[in-house]
Amino acid sequence: MTRIFKQAKITPISAFSDNYIWVIQNSADRCTVVDPGDATPVISWLQANNVQLSTILITHHHMDHIGGVEQLLSQTGAQVFGPEDTRLPKSWLPVSEADEIDIDGLVFNVIEVPGHTRSHIAFYSPEANSLFCGDALFSMGCGRMFEGTAQQMLGSLDKLAALPNSTAVYCTHEYTAANGRFALAIEPENKPLQQRCQQVAGLRKLNQATLPVALGTEKQTNPFLRCRQPQVIAAAKNIEPSVQNPTDVFAAIRRWKDNF
Repeated sequence: MTRIFKQAKITPISAFSDNYIWVIQNSADRCTVVDPGDATPVISWLQANNVQLSTILITHHHMDHIGGVEQLLSQTGAQVFGPEDTRLPKSWLPVSEADEIDIDGLVFNVIEVPGHTRSHIAFYSPEANSLFCGDALFSMGCGRMFEGTAQQMLGSLDKLAALPNSTAVYCTHEYTAANGRFALAIEPENKPLQQRCQQVAGLRKLNQATLPVALGTEKQTNPFLRCRQPQVIAAAKNIEPSVQNPTDVFAAIRRWKDNF
């Protein structure tokens, strides 16, 4: 499913069992890819569409997000932007909070979102009204905290939630149906959540992507963006009575999700 926002055309390439590598085109013959964990489907797509890869955006260092970069570089000479992290090659261009990247006239703002990893970043294009958030935010979910704290992760999600409600969210995994089942365990009476889960079930039945999703929809349905809502607080206290603040709520439901 291809989405077009203003001048940019955004298309998913499927990789592995549930990854999406996002292709961003702001010109007829050049493109950017986000988190290419596997080079093979990207190269096939480039050849089939007669498009040159000019830029690679990396959100974090996990191999299912960077595994295809070196092969793509050897074949295309693309420029790579990624987080400041000693685990990434020195030849890649490091970017950090508030940096701007201009790609064929389309500007991306860098947002630091630690939690899943300590150096995780996201790329937000106000012009394309689009957010590429890797594994920080999923539809109706969020990434596991491998290197960060609950306070960091909640702060990162709060930062993303402050973007306009119309922002199209492009995360990197097709986890939406499973996340929806967990969200319903927390808020079974949430009508927008029920509707979103029905929509997702229909899309997956047709083997279609459930992404992108509007950030405003996520604010209505994603428990990890709703840690200050009474229903989510009550659910968290039901499993961990000692919770006292939004960070505690987030930590409690994240632990619940880890074992769901």
